Amino acid sequence: MRTPPLPLAEAQARLLALAPVLPIEHRAVGECLGFYLAEPLLARRTQPAAPLSAMDGYALRSADLPGPWCVIGESAAGHPFGETVDAGEAVRISTGAIVPSGADMVLVQEDATREGGAVHLTGEPPIPPDRHIRPAGMDFVAEAELIALGTRVGPAQIALAIAGGHSHLPVRRRLKLTVIDSGDELVLPGHLPDQHQLPASNGPMLCAMAAALPVELRHLGPIPDKLEALAAALESAGDADIIVTSGGASVGDHDLVRPALEAIGASIDFWRVGIKPGKPLLVARRGEQVILGLPGNPASAFVTAFLFLLPLLRAALGASAPLPRAISGRLAGPLGKGGSRMEFLRGAWDGVSVTLDPLQDSGALSPLARANALIVREAGAEEKATGTDVPLYLLENGGIA
Repeated sequence: MRTPPLPLAEAQARLLALAPVLPIEHRAVGECLGFYLAEPLLARRTQPAAPLSAMDGYALRSADLPGPWCVIGESAAGHPFGETVDAGEAVRISTGAIVPSGADMVLVQEDATREGGAVHLTGEPPIPPDRHIRPAGMDFVAEAELIALGTRVGPAQIALAIAGGHSHLPVRRRLKLTVIDSGDELVLPGHLPDQHQLPASNGPMLCAMAAALPVELRHLGPIPDKLEALAAALESAGDADIIVTSGGASVGDHDLVRPALEAIGASIDFWRVGIKPGKPLLVARRGEQVILGLPGNPASAFVTAFLFLLPLLRAALGASAPLPRAISGRLAGPLGKGGSRMEFLRGAWDGVSVTLDPLQDSGALSPLARANALIVREAGAEEKATGTDVPLYLLENGGIA
């Protein structure tokens, strides 16, 4: 008796448990965009290292209000005033400059008037007195955790790491990914197909989906529907950390991924997931290498890549939260009853409501290109009225906010 398809969450958990463990390397911080931290990053210094002024004005003692004060010097960014401010004294100060010892208040220049060597209060003093002072350690202190393990490195994380005293970051090395598409009906992009043929679009689509991550991509195909040819392509990708195939993952006479995997010594971990589109998903292992067999229909390939391939890549690269995160969206129109499988319907999200595309065939690319979200319809769900909130995945950034 055939084993029933796995529920989505179970299939994702089983796949992520197989993710290869990539070695850690220390890369120059400016070269780490898109990588994930392989270790927690601790601050090597305190920021700011001393109290700084948040405004242009005068540093002085609040106890001396309402003044006037005698201006005895200047503190500028990079050029601190090295002496102590005593009673009745003030120091001209710039934004970002160190507040000199003895001063506990910055009187902004709009509330002061300078006459020769004296400054007078002409507006309102700050409440509290230290309102315009950034205290030492306001941002972070030495030895505190700057960035958590598994965080993706973006522009802000690069700046924070540098501010924390780091020139290199611990990350997993680039992942080696091989994409293979197969099928006798496929022709290379740029060649107009005959009626019995199709342009090979899945391989480039999968490469484009993975390209936002730190991967070394290799694309093979289209491979003809011959067991020897597909096995040879799989064998040639022996150095890849992960192989993803498109097409041939079912059990038809021309679906050869499974026998090809068996021919090269790979073991099948699981096959078939209870989702639509994308039921004939296949996962196998050859040593530490993970092989993911996706369906050939373009919408099926996209949805399964979104739900399985991208999370697998992120997990191998060290992401702390590799799965896409659902948000809640309001239906712009009614949604019919669910079937026997969980469904991922292509739709357009405008920030408030989501509109179901009228064409949901798994072989159609135009609704996929129009969509920026996947609407989740649970198996056996009741019909939902316009305005009902439903879970959905935003396609931008692979569903990772």
